[in-house]
Amino acid sequence: MTSRRIYALLSAFLFLYFFAQATGVSLLALWLKGPLGLNGAQTGLVFAANFAFAMCFQPLYGFIGDKVGLRKTILWIIAVLVLFSGVFFIFIYGPLLKAHLVAGALVGGAYLGVTFIAGSYALESYVDRVGRKFGFEYSRARLWGSLGFAAAALFSGRLFSIDPAINFALASAAGLLLLPVLAFARIPVSSQEAFDTQALKPTDALALLRLPKFWGFMVLILGVTNLYLVYDQQFPAYYASQFANPRQGAAMFGYLNSAQIFVEAGMLFVAPFIVNRTGAKRGLLLAAAIMIVRIAGSGLVSGPAAISAMKMLHSIELPILAVSIFRYIAANFDTRLASSIYLVGVSFGHSLGLAALSPIVGLGYDRFGFPATYLLIAAAAAIFWLVSLFSLSATPPRQGGGERLPPLPQADLAQL
Repeated sequence: MTSRRIYALLSAFLFLYFFAQATGVSLLALWLKGPLGLNGAQTGLVFAANFAFAMCFQPLYGFIGDKVGLRKTILWIIAVLVLFSGVFFIFIYGPLLKAHLVAGALVGGAYLGVTFIAGSYALESYVDRVGRKFGFEYSRARLWGSLGFAAAALFSGRLFSIDPAINFALASAAGLLLLPVLAFARIPVSSQEAFDTQALKPTDALALLRLPKFWGFMVLILGVTNLYLVYDQQFPAYYASQFANPRQGAAMFGYLNSAQIFVEAGMLFVAPFIVNRTGAKRGLLLAAAIMIVRIAGSGLVSGPAAISAMKMLHSIELPILAVSIFRYIAANFDTRLASSIYLVGVSFGHSLGLAALSPIVGLGYDRFGFPATYLLIAAAAAIFWLVSLFSLSATPPRQGGGERLPPLPQADLAQL
């Protein structure tokens, strides 16, 4: 199979997956606080459960991703889980949350954490791995994921106002289409690649925890990006509150989300050029600075137009961050363990922080309101950004590969 065909099929997979994510979970905060009637603290509890379960599965996803290498095992798991998303939301998750909040949060956390949180990181790591072999940029494939999300966001807010179940059914339809796309994608695996991945041991992944560079990287991930994500969780509800009619607010957020993601897709094409010139460390710091501006700005401005402008900053920050993370990993760590670094470092770090922060921030929204809580989040993120200036390892523009762990033991490939 040619590199161009592999790129096209993986791009289609990303388009459909993020389409399903947009219709299934992008308006989750509105669904919880609207039709289900949860308050800020209860919504924070639900989000905390999602990330707690994702946290449990991310190290497993990461090691399995490194162990299976270019094989499509994880993609098949994700595709099947997405297929059943409509049934889960309509007939299991919603009724269970109404009947028993804690039980619903636990069941929903298990499904959403594995499918749409840990699953998205595992998928992105796989695409980066394939792209490095077949010569295409991760971000150039990932932009199709953004286009899929944007395509769904064009109408998801309006459909939500009619009946949220329509969105959930569309998520399942996208999952159904994932199966033939994945069946047609044949990724060749060489004998050497099969040997390298099968020879990996859990101790190789655990060795990452002894690297100072890993923990220097985690200062920015656990600090700035976690605070940004917890800020963004209930942002749709705050945005909708800027309108006199909540249904109009939900619909307008859908349109805004779509516009933001179309711009994001264009930036995903441009971001590699930016990071090539700045280096991965400065790219990370630039993206984190934009995050802080958006958080603080959301607490300082008011009205639909100004809040919309804050939302649009996400389309600039996310592409730079995504490219910088993968470039930083390639520059400083063994790429044989790229999935473990991404899933344990970035993804697990996000889930750990969000599981702890979501209920606290949700309580802050209830007691102090959104603007005041946003300013507190921005102040905390600024502190972590300053520490990251010194904790991140320097990476030159257009850097090459990073340090490697001790070489894997040699063996007779014919034994595989």
